[in-house]
Amino acid sequence: DFFQEGEFIPTDGSGHCIALNNFWRSLANLQIHIITPPQQDFCRGQANFWAVSQASSMRRVSIVGGKLSLMDFCTNPAYASGGFMADTLVQGQIENGSQQQWISRNIEVQNGWSGAVWNQVFVGSIGGLSDASFPDPPVSTVADTPIAREKPFLVMVRQGQANNSNGKMKMAVFVPSAVANTRGVSWKSSGQTTSTPGKLLPLEDFLIATPSTLAQEYRLALGQGKHLLFTPGVYNIYDTIRVERAHTVVLGLGHATLIARNGVVPLQTLDAEGIILAGITIDAGPDAVSPVLLQIGDRSQLPSSPATSNPNHPITLSDVYIRVGGPYVGKTNIALEINAHHVLIDHTWIWRADHGIENFDKSDGYGGDNERWRSNVGVNGAIVNGNNVVAMGLFVEHFQQHNLIWNGDNGKVYMFQSELAYEPPSQMDWTQQPSGILGYEAYKVGDAVQNHYLLGGGVYCYNRNNPDIVTQRGFAVPKGRSGIVLEHIMTRNLSGPGIIRSIVNGIGPQVDSNNRGPYYLDRYASIDYPTRFSNGISAPFQTGKEEIETPAVFAANQAESSGASIQKGNPGGIIWTITLASISIVLALR
Repeated sequence: DFFQEGEFIPTDGSGHCIALNNFWRSLANLQIHIITPPQQDFCRGQANFWAVSQASSMRRVSIVGGKLSLMDFCTNPAYASGGFMADTLVQGQIENGSQQQWISRNIEVQNGWSGAVWNQVFVGSIGGLSDASFPDPPVSTVADTPIAREKPFLVMVRQGQANNSNGKMKMAVFVPSAVANTRGVSWKSSGQTTSTPGKLLPLEDFLIATPSTLAQEYRLALGQGKHLLFTPGVYNIYDTIRVERAHTVVLGLGHATLIARNGVVPLQTLDAEGIILAGITIDAGPDAVSPVLLQIGDRSQLPSSPATSNPNHPITLSDVYIRVGGPYVGKTNIALEINAHHVLIDHTWIWRADHGIENFDKSDGYGGDNERWRSNVGVNGAIVNGNNVVAMGLFVEHFQQHNLIWNGDNGKVYMFQSELAYEPPSQMDWTQQPSGILGYEAYKVGDAVQNHYLLGGGVYCYNRNNPDIVTQRGFAVPKGRSGIVLEHIMTRNLSGPGIIRSIVNGIGPQVDSNNRGPYYLDRYASIDYPTRFSNGISAPFQTGKEEIETPAVFAANQAESSGASIQKGNPGGIIWTITLASISIVLALR
């Protein structure tokens, strides 16, 4: 049990809980009882705060006795920017507050969800918001989750379970099954607690890794058919860890971090069904450029070789985060490369650092941005070459060319969030060659793709190092393809400098320092625009039924990117009401 009382004092000395840098946090597999002690002030006696931004997940949590807030309004301004929630039940209300973008998958909210800012997505969830009047509020919903696999987690098992025959309680890893067309939490049905579908793996089936584990130990364990469990720590990886066996589980605890050394690919899998990677952070190393940081499948197998992955047992990435720069200089060509079919991405943040502690020369560009551009090498964030890949909660930011390139067919993305690189020194550094297209689209679908679907996508610009930088398009897809559809997409100028001339393929208005947006397209179907702009570069925007211009009616547009604390639809503003009073935490056993 955990009990907290008294006033919360932010540690940065500002007096404000600004959650924009609350990255790499996780909360999972527990129950929270919210109890207000008598000495708690009114503001902080309202609810539990989960004020986070990217790379922060809440999974398999039950919250009873009060509300949940996704920002800390008691120390307003209290900005927050992005997160992921899955398999979670909240008896009270969820206050979105200033949370700018968020995805909720298979959650249940019994007293409703309040508010939205720029891009809130609900997949297979009960009690969220409706998208019937998009973009007021800017919400996207899917009734049922097309495919899901909950993240593996530790449990205590009794005699007879997980090969435990001595009657003692022991720890094991529970591995949920992949399931299709689901709604609500996995551990509750018709109001009754049930067992999540899946299997138990005894810890004896795992190599329990520490930062001192040797490369040959990984090879030996994987060759013997064992799974991997990374205990919390920072791991220097000098030889590629290669996962080849189907249904292998690689689980990290405490955001275990693998650093690429000497330009290696730290983690690689074959195209084998049911492999699970979960709870791992992968860092680009400072000593040499890695070709890839995480590679799923062998690119030489595509496109002609038959896939060995299985739609019923997808390769799954859950809370897998990739970082280039930040704590130290990092270098890679591609952060994530997927060369397998039937892959499920269940929340990731792929981040080339726009700030950190690398000690760059602050006189060299804006706060050292010129040196950052030269030193933190990250060409592309994610390249998806496999077919039938599904992503839920795809956050990719700040890479030096395209943040995302999607070459595989029949891909589906539910919630995409992407900030373009902040610090290109010149337009020449930010121009595609040989086409001459200004800037690199954050979301690019390859020319050979016939079928692709995106729901809920946002692209943002902030060119602080050179305010004259122009990006032609936030999104780019092939023209004239009936199977390519983007719904509920938007662009936004974050904090002043920077221009995105169109949302997708020349369609949609420009965002800049005077017209910051966000601007939305309700639906872009590629077949509707086969020859609109023959050279692929946007002409001046022409008003059509796809344009939904919302700044005049959307109060959140009046706030700074870092200060989107005004709730849409409430012209008089809002009094934020929530906080952690006290909580009791209980391990949720299967």
